[in-house]
Amino acid sequence: MPASTIKIQRSNIDFLEKLKKNNNREWFNERKTEFLAEQANIENFASTLLTELNLHDVIETPSGKKSLYRIYRDTRFSNDKTPYKTHWSGSFKRAGKSRRGGYYFHIEKGNTFVGGGFWGPSPADLKLIRDDIALDAQPLRDILKSQDFISSFGQLKGEQLKTTPKGFEAEHPDIDLLRFKQFLLVKKFDDEALLSDNFVQQMGKAFRNMRPFFDYMSSVLSSDANGE
Repeated sequence: MPASTIKIQRSNIDFLEKLKKNNNREWFNERKTEFLAEQANIENFASTLLTELNLHDVIETPSGKKSLYRIYRDTRFSNDKTPYKTHWSGSFKRAGKSRRGGYYFHIEKGNTFVGGGFWGPSPADLKLIRDDIALDAQPLRDILKSQDFISSFGQLKGEQLKTTPKGFEAEHPDIDLLRFKQFLLVKKFDDEALLSDNFVQQMGKAFRNMRPFFDYMSSVLSSDANGE
């Protein structure tokens, strides 16, 4: 199927809406064939998204199908025992130890978005990031102030400390950045965009606009404390 014809179909979303109202194994099993047909289109969409990514990055995830998360929920440690997710989602891993960051996509009526960044940096990684910010925050600020970044993501998101991180002064001029514990980029899409003919290109553009941030973080996290 030509890339120009790959899009999210209304039936892909309608199936999820029906699943929200009938989130039980009996209903799902009776419609397993319908689910597989809808999932096949999402696999094609993800494959086209992977093609978009490979235009500007090196991705380890081998296929769109491999990028998708299973629809089955892990309910072992959750109070919500409904067995199925009510969204389509997946992620792509960048290839090689020196390429840090990852790409995530989430498709759901009223809640479609792409995300990327660093959800849970290790203590060692977090120290490298903070030390680099404390030394010279300008490279990061330049990225966060760029037109492409602001138009796609607005601002850097993620959990922050309410207090001063250990080893830094409360009066540090970059304390706003030093308080971050997560470093996340998120772009949301409305339902009109979701069903548009060029939605895969819109998602691909958002992923492309993550690259300066990922390149900065990769440089920081692949160096030692002396910047080497």
